[in-house]
Amino acid sequence: MAHPLDNLTHLFFPRYCAGCEVALHFHEQSICVHCLIRLPRLKMHEEREHKLEKLFWGRCDVAQVTAYLRMSRKGLTHRLIHELKYDHNPHLGIVLGRLFGAELRNSPSWKNIDALIPVPLHPRKERERGYNQSYQIALGMAETMRIPVYRHALKRNEYTQTQTKKSRIDRWKNVDEIFTFNKELLENHNNILIIDDVITTGATIEACVNTIQKESKARIHIAALAMPIR
Repeated sequence: MAHPLDNLTHLFFPRYCAGCEVALHFHEQSICVHCLIRLPRLKMHEEREHKLEKLFWGRCDVAQVTAYLRMSRKGLTHRLIHELKYDHNPHLGIVLGRLFGAELRNSPSWKNIDALIPVPLHPRKERERGYNQSYQIALGMAETMRIPVYRHALKRNEYTQTQTKKSRIDRWKNVDEIFTFNKELLENHNNILIIDDVITTGATIEACVNTIQKESKARIHIAALAMPIR
């Protein structure tokens, strides 16, 4: 039962859904029930050799790849990602991460994951934004998957420009050899899951995978909150 003070706070300081901007009910967190039902889930974790997995063929050695939500221009997922990254709503990442993690936890092929690594931001970018959205997603996934998050296992050494409007070649050049990996943190783990918010060309993830595999023999798995579908 809600505390009376909490009800008063909700009355005078209402919270709004990140997806449709309607006022949230007291029990709802960041997203209303209506938008939760409408989330365009991809169910990629139940498939093999799908489009996203094929994206990395011949580029880096990954065990399996998945994405949680389909993202179309001006659609629900697009609004949620914008809210998470640019409208200072870090808790939204945790909420979506919990949902994503619950799906993976119940999938037999993802049960061997023993460490979560969020794709890092450069410290300057993280200070500007106030948080790392991939870390927020990882925190939510950690809750439902019951797996530790290693926030500092990967470090981004260079402040790169946004990838949004770059070509595939320019994106690859923008992230080539900009990460370092702290192998001592993960020396007892065999199945590492790298977590990102959105996968487009895969250049950032490819750089992360290659950096880890220079120092570790662990199997690498990839999970993104969203994948653009054109």
